Amino acid sequence: MTDRFLRSGIFLAPFHALDENPTLAIERDMELVQHLDRLNYHEAWIGEHHSGGFEIIASPEMFIAAVAERTRHIRLGTGVVSLPYHNPFMLASRMTQLDHMTRGRAMFGVGPGSLVHDAAKIGVKPADQRDRMAESLDIIVDLMAGKSVTRKTDWFDLNAAQLQLRPYSPGGMEMAVASSRSPVGAVASGRHGIGMLSIGGTSDDALKAHAANWGVYVDNARKNGRTADRSKWRIVTFAHVAETREQAFKDVNFGIDRFAKYFTDVATFPILPPGITDAAEYLTKEGIACIGTPDDCVRHFERLWKGSDGGFGAVLLLAHNWADWPATQRSYELMARFVHPHFQNNSNAPRQQSYDIAAGNRETYSVQSQAAVAGEIEKYQAAKSKRAAE
Repeated sequence: MTDRFLRSGIFLAPFHALDENPTLAIERDMELVQHLDRLNYHEAWIGEHHSGGFEIIASPEMFIAAVAERTRHIRLGTGVVSLPYHNPFMLASRMTQLDHMTRGRAMFGVGPGSLVHDAAKIGVKPADQRDRMAESLDIIVDLMAGKSVTRKTDWFDLNAAQLQLRPYSPGGMEMAVASSRSPVGAVASGRHGIGMLSIGGTSDDALKAHAANWGVYVDNARKNGRTADRSKWRIVTFAHVAETREQAFKDVNFGIDRFAKYFTDVATFPILPPGITDAAEYLTKEGIACIGTPDDCVRHFERLWKGSDGGFGAVLLLAHNWADWPATQRSYELMARFVHPHFQNNSNAPRQQSYDIAAGNRETYSVQSQAAVAGEIEKYQAAKSKRAAE
């Protein structure tokens, strides 16, 4: 497909093993975003978590403000801010400031909060999280559109609240809502015509659920006078690539078991069913992850594209730290060099066409070139002989 352009990026929770130096781990997260900026990745979405020990960025806004100073092109999103944990006016005000500080590179991703441990620590009941997200999002959208909002609920009280800054970004700051298997995120994002971040895996069943949620998005966008735009839809997946499949599987032995254990012990939903002992084999077999070569990754992304039933705008790699730092950097580099061009207007196609034309006419052009050179030599010799005879 020459007209397809699939943006690339990461979803950085992040995930760091408990024996890692946390200061250096956060520094390496910033170095990763710098690495991706140099490799022409388009987006990095940074998470918000407050417990569990592995996902140690508490304020994606602070991280974005710092890493924006170290990068030039990559766009930086909150991936995601947990709306039930924040006063919507204060949050909208901070994000608008960030929009200015990053000169429009910041994006505003929101969700209900994924770790029940975080919600419990501030007295938020899991049953209330999704309603509060939708309630807060409605307020934030109005505030960021310049409206004055007066509204009192059981968890915030706004009195003629109005932002003192207009957005830096023309048309307003780009926003997106996290969507897992439930339709809540799709309903909220569709109602406001903003982006949708599909998380929750890329198995065959998960892709069907994501595609169904896009249908929910389209329906809600239409009901609210919005136009559904597939370029605003992002799908999150796992991948690690190396020069060979054997090397890729060897690489992920570094950290995949600790990652899987965290999801079993702490995270809301485990990524492995009971009894599975080989995480890499299972995740690859089920289509949840690509562990292999760049060619394998091309096939994995093509599967996601087909499973979306019409295409989507960006593929985001969940930054997992399954491999050590050098192998992780190499994986992102290999994908940038050999996978991304296939999905970005098939950018190497004109080069291949030019090569094929040149190769197909080489004999003709070579004969002509050799004849031209021989002719010049003959003319030179003739002129030389003429001068000698005079």
